[in-house]
Amino acid sequence: MVYILKRLVVTVITLFLVSVFCFLAFSVIKGDPASLIAGTEASAQQLELLREELGLNKSLHERYLGWLGGFFSGSLGNSLRFRGESISALIKLRLPVTFALASLSLIFILLISVPAALFSVRREGGRLDRTVNILTAVGVGLPGFFLGLLFIWIFGLGLRLFTPGVYIDWRENFIGFIGCLCFPALAIAVPNAAVMVKFLRGSLLKEQKSDYARTARSKGAGRRQILRRHVLKNALVPSVTVLAMIVAEVFSGSIVIEQVFNIPGIGRLLIMAISSRDYPLIQALVVYIAFIVVAANTLADITIQIIDPRINLEKQRA
Repeated sequence: MVYILKRLVVTVITLFLVSVFCFLAFSVIKGDPASLIAGTEASAQQLELLREELGLNKSLHERYLGWLGGFFSGSLGNSLRFRGESISALIKLRLPVTFALASLSLIFILLISVPAALFSVRREGGRLDRTVNILTAVGVGLPGFFLGLLFIWIFGLGLRLFTPGVYIDWRENFIGFIGCLCFPALAIAVPNAAVMVKFLRGSLLKEQKSDYARTARSKGAGRRQILRRHVLKNALVPSVTVLAMIVAEVFSGSIVIEQVFNIPGIGRLLIMAISSRDYPLIQALVVYIAFIVVAANTLADITIQIIDPRINLEKQRA
């Protein structure tokens, strides 16, 4: 319990520092948000009134506290790119899309990596093991955007399994929505699944040589039984940390994949905000993405502590 509380405190401090650095970074960038909103034909008096309305005439710490308070109240200001539309409304509209894409990608990663690692270890040194090693080496080196373009060319334009560039809203047709996310999710999942396979395979091989595995074999348990009932459970504990890092990769990969497949999620919104220099929207999106990544790593650490409390004792002794 003490470890969990400490971890939560570290998480809060980390998010606070991220918000400070993010706010300061965009505060020193050249460019006047009031000029971007009002346009080049606005008079000096109009610009001054707009700066006062936006709070730009306040001191730096006052602006930061007001901006930080917006995250707790849900009032993040208005977007420059979308003509004064609420930033909170823009994020709420696109967050379910990115969350669904990321969740589907993680499901594909687990469905690919766990069976592949198990089959590879069961036939260590055999043809299947060598094939898995070759495929994972290739998968690690393939960037997600290239796989996305490859999927569009082969499965979209060639086999016509889906229509490239067509997006189905989840509120209109949920099944169609999941269908249009399958290939983008696979494009994100394949490189990350390859990383997971390599790590999980090494962890499984290490656990197979442990004392409890040798004891189970001496009692007559079969290799498959030992692998499924004992080795896999212990090998998955360190894999949780890798999975947390993969969550960060999934969200960073979705930024490009959403653009490739024309998916209106958080990643595509961030690219549009960057291209139009919409600093308030960029600030909010960067902090939200950082929150997701930090929360995923915190959840992984807490999960490992719950699964195996000895890990925390080992850290304290070290």
